[in-house]
Amino acid sequence: MIESLLVANRGEIARRIIRTGRRLGIRTIAVHSEADGALPFVTEADEAVCVGPANPAQSYRNVEAILDAARSTGAQAIHPGYGFLSENADFARTAEGAGLIWVGPGADAISAMGDKINARNLMAAAGVPVAPGTTEPASDLDAAVAAAAEIGYPVMVKAAAGGGGMGMGVAADEAALRTEYDKVRAFAERMFGDGSVLIERYFPRVRHVEVQILGLADGRVVALGERECSVQRRNQKLVEESPSPAVSPELRERFLAAAVRAGEAVNYRNAGTVECLLDPSTQEFFFLEMNTRLQVEHPVTEYVYGVDLVEEQLRVAAGLAPTFDPDALAPRGHAIELRINAEDPKRFLPGPGAITTWNEPSGTGVRVDSGYVAGNTVTPFYDSLMAKLILTGATREEAVERARAAVAQFEIAGPKCNLPFFAELLENPEFLSGDYDTGIVSRMR
Repeated sequence: MIESLLVANRGEIARRIIRTGRRLGIRTIAVHSEADGALPFVTEADEAVCVGPANPAQSYRNVEAILDAARSTGAQAIHPGYGFLSENADFARTAEGAGLIWVGPGADAISAMGDKINARNLMAAAGVPVAPGTTEPASDLDAAVAAAAEIGYPVMVKAAAGGGGMGMGVAADEAALRTEYDKVRAFAERMFGDGSVLIERYFPRVRHVEVQILGLADGRVVALGERECSVQRRNQKLVEESPSPAVSPELRERFLAAAVRAGEAVNYRNAGTVECLLDPSTQEFFFLEMNTRLQVEHPVTEYVYGVDLVEEQLRVAAGLAPTFDPDALAPRGHAIELRINAEDPKRFLPGPGAITTWNEPSGTGVRVDSGYVAGNTVTPFYDSLMAKLILTGATREEAVERARAAVAQFEIAGPKCNLPFFAELLENPEFLSGDYDTGIVSRMR
């Protein structure tokens, strides 16, 4: 097993990785910005190195500073978490070139799946269903208009290099497309340094379902079930659950088989997620993208399949066999994750601030992965996620009941917080029925 691990991330995911590292006897090294020096992940690691100012470009995305920290502490491996440099193929190559073990998929797989158009084409060639859309970037507005006319309105306008729900727009007709194309292209150039745009069919009523895959050290790719991710605001997830209440055993078999084909098509190793759109009226699903990293919502899979995904990542990176039998994977029980963000529960606008009260719920079936404690400050420099509240039970109904109780018990004061939204959601008839889609939040508002 790996002996020392540098965690190139912050907040709750850094704490999460450090926790598994400590259990396995691995020496952990945290890197942090000047703004994050007082956060729990810094003190919980065996060592910590400040890598720069609050600005992520000067700290968490500063490749040289992070590699210098790895060299100075004698780190053997590097885990990028999610976000920041986790899906940066050049960083993966540079880290490996520096003699570090990269805890993630190979740089070639990251590159192959990082461009959404290239990924769509690869998946189509591998027999994975893809939605009608462009097979190359729409080079200009006229090309986008021509593509949309062929695909049929409404269409989704997407940044080819985007991710995390950013760089998307919906156009119901040509006039809207002309506006959205320019908007998405400008955003993509500013945020991703790549203005390439693709056009896809837009489905007005759709569910967002994803499959957790793991490429093993022996070359096999296995699927650890699906997650339902349809509770979203601005195309970004707020709630995830597993198994999906929309997926029958027969549909699950098709989902998992397609996800395995997707991983095999790029010789995938380590943890990854194949995201799909599901048309509930036809039970057809279409490839959306592959996230070549650990997902925020990985805890629900951990419960349902009885694995520690971070440990499995480390084992794959070290060339070791998994702790589970790949031929005997089967789901049990139900898990729901709520993303506790520092944001307005009505408009979902960020609301950072100093935390004056932080009391986490506890009890049977309750897990809290948090990045903060009382006395810390949620700054405006990073994502608004403060904690993940994971509730488990033998049935979906039991998990929902525990979620209600935990949301009522969770006390946070100081920054704005979306806990009131979850209290409302957990009483919503549409959510409780399990028959909901990506428009549920907008219908609540």
